[in-house]
Amino acid sequence: MQRRRFMCGASVLLAGWAHAQHDGHPSLPEAPSSPDPFARLQGGTPHHLTPEQEAQRFIDSPAPPGPAGRWVPRAALPLPRSEMAWATAAAGRMHVVGGYGEGAVNRAYHHIYDPSANRWLTGAPLPRGANHVAVASTDQKVWAFGGFIEQNRRSDTNAYVYDIASDKWTAIAPLPRPRGAAAAVVLDGSLHLIGGASEPAAERASVSWHEVYDPQADRWSARKPLPGARDHVGCVAHAGRIHVIGGRFNTFEYNTDLHHVYLPDRDTWELRTPMPTARSGHGLVVYRGRFFAMGGEGGYLMGGVPVQAKVFGQMESYDPGTDRWQRHAPMITPRHAVGAAAIGDWIYVAGGGAVLGGSVQSAVHEAFTLGA
Repeated sequence: MQRRRFMCGASVLLAGWAHAQHDGHPSLPEAPSSPDPFARLQGGTPHHLTPEQEAQRFIDSPAPPGPAGRWVPRAALPLPRSEMAWATAAAGRMHVVGGYGEGAVNRAYHHIYDPSANRWLTGAPLPRGANHVAVASTDQKVWAFGGFIEQNRRSDTNAYVYDIASDKWTAIAPLPRPRGAAAAVVLDGSLHLIGGASEPAAERASVSWHEVYDPQADRWSARKPLPGARDHVGCVAHAGRIHVIGGRFNTFEYNTDLHHVYLPDRDTWELRTPMPTARSGHGLVVYRGRFFAMGGEGGYLMGGVPVQAKVFGQMESYDPGTDRWQRHAPMITPRHAVGAAAIGDWIYVAGGGAVLGGSVQSAVHEAFTLGA
């Protein structure tokens, strides 16, 4: 039976081979958008949110108002997925790697969004499937570090680099210690891996580790740990410093609004104004010189039943020059564990969890701009 496709305000694209539109991009197979906006992890079947699940959406922000901006739908992901643990922009496209989807938590998906054509492409899959893989990009490469092979636990030390021109992943020096849900960010040509959660799997405790990968030497070294071990943080590099914002201590029951900045010349951390909404699993990107945080989750699971469950839709931004926060138009569809990246004058936010925890994945893809 021909199912009605989930349009999400964009035309559904037929599968085929997409020709490169930017120098250095290979021809990649096109990936049609999902016909379903949501799917359950159990069984991987399409899902319609119940009124109780929709009631988890929360958009109130205590931050003072800034320019509202606007959200618009974009081409839906090729399939509902979540827990990718972030995305990265490289050569004008967004790369979303790993995560939950189609009834499993250890997927090797690699979907690439081309904003110029509003379409998704399929890149070479990650050499091994995992969720909560930390990703970052340099020039024509995408880097992937660690991750969990079970549902948000049992981390590994795998590390890979993806060459955009050849559409190929290559193994690099493994992480010094296993972890997933860490944050990866590029500063002065090196890749910093910060926070996350590690072994033993039964405990799944947050860590404060701060390790740096030198791509020229294929070698890791240690830096001063993050004050306050946590995972599922937001992390960006800006003006020669690294900002780590929000996250959780072990579980989303213990979200934090903490905001630390790393000063590399002194190898130390300092506090900055906290994020207005304490949350974890949110996106964080640099856009127009500000840090924009969107999405996230918080609450409790008692016997698998959500209590005080919140899936955040707040869009809050931080000005590093004044150390102040403000709020903007909230997401159309609140989600956590999203893939978020800033390209041009837009912030693209794809996929993510539609309810507290990992039971429902999303193919929803929406973009935000402060432009006209």
